[in-house]
Amino acid sequence: MGFADCAITLPDARTEAEQLQLWLERGYHGSMDYLTQNVDKRLNPTLLVPETRRIIMLRMDYLPSQTPITGVLRDPDKAYVARYTLGRDYHKMMRKRLKQLGQWLDNQIEGTEVRFRPFVDSAPVLERPLARNAGLGWIGKHTLLLNRQAGSWFLLGELFIDLPLPIDPPETESHCGRCSACIDICPTQAFPEPGVLDARRCISYLTIEYKGSIPLELRPLMGNRIFGCDDCQLICPWNRFAKRSDEPDFQPRHNLDQAALLELFLWDEATFLKLTEGSAIRRTGYEGWQRNLAVALGNGRGGQQVIDALLNRRGISSELVQEHIDWALTRLTSGEAPSPLPILDHPGARRLPE
Repeated sequence: MGFADCAITLPDARTEAEQLQLWLERGYHGSMDYLTQNVDKRLNPTLLVPETRRIIMLRMDYLPSQTPITGVLRDPDKAYVARYTLGRDYHKMMRKRLKQLGQWLDNQIEGTEVRFRPFVDSAPVLERPLARNAGLGWIGKHTLLLNRQAGSWFLLGELFIDLPLPIDPPETESHCGRCSACIDICPTQAFPEPGVLDARRCISYLTIEYKGSIPLELRPLMGNRIFGCDDCQLICPWNRFAKRSDEPDFQPRHNLDQAALLELFLWDEATFLKLTEGSAIRRTGYEGWQRNLAVALGNGRGGQQVIDALLNRRGISSELVQEHIDWALTRLTSGEAPSPLPILDHPGARRLPE
C-alpha cells in the first residue's frame, strides 16, 4: 500500500497533558485556536472513537525522487515550496490507503466485523507522541518524528481499530545527542527551547495557517519560501538516511519544485484554483498565496519586470496583499540586497541534498 513502516500502540497520550497545556498557555499555537479544543480527546483517543482498543501507526516516505532542494533555496528568484506538498494532497491518498488496510484486516477475521477509522491530520490526534509510543521513532529537537533508518521526510497516518492486537515497544530514547543544528538554522528562530516550537515565528505557520499580516521583522527572514519550510529537516544529520519516494502522488506538478516567483505571482485566482486542485496548497487560499509571493519577491533580486508586476497587481488586490506589495516595492526600490539564507552557510551544508 506504499507505507514504509507500521507499528501498534495503545490509545493513550495522557503523558503529554502537562507539556501540551503549557504550550497552549504560552500562546505558541498562534491563531490555531482549534488546537485548544478537544484536548481531552487528544490525550485519550478512546473519547474520539469509543470502541478503539489499539492504534496502528504508519509512515509514508514523501521526498520526491529527482526533486531539487537547496538549488532552489540558492536562487532568490525561484519559489521554495515545502517538499511534502509538491504533488497531490496527501490527506485523501493516505486516508484511502488506511481504509484499504482496515478492510484487509476485516477480511482476515471470520465471524466478526472489525471496526476501524482512519485519520490523517483530520482529527484531534497527537500523532507524533503516538508514533513514538509505537516505536516508530523519537521526537527530535525540531518537534518532528525522527527514525534511525528514515530521518524525518515522511508523513504519519493512523488507523484506530477495535482489535486487541499485540503492541510494539515504545521508543524511550532520544538520539539527537548534543546536536542543535535544527534549532540553530531556523531562519526565524522559532524554537525557544529544544523540542518546543513557537508557531508564531515558524515560516510554515506564517505561510500556511496564518491569515493576517506577516510581522515586519520576520518578512526578510522568510527568503523565497512561499509555502512551508524544510530547513530544520534539511540540516538534520539523520536525514542522510532518508529514502526518496517514487509514489506518483508525491511527484511535483506544474513545475512547483523549481518555479519562478514571478510566474506564480502572475497567476490570477482562476488559475490558482485550477492548478492547485487536489493540492494541499489550497489551504493558504489565493490571498495568502499572493501575500507570500509578494514577500518572497521583496526578498529577491527585483528588476523592472518584478516591480511592474507588483505595481499592476496592487490595484486589484485586497488590502492585506496591497500591504505586502508595498513592503516589497519599498524594499526593492531602496536597493536592499536579498536576505541571506543561513542554511547555506551552516557547517552542515555540505551534506544537504541538491
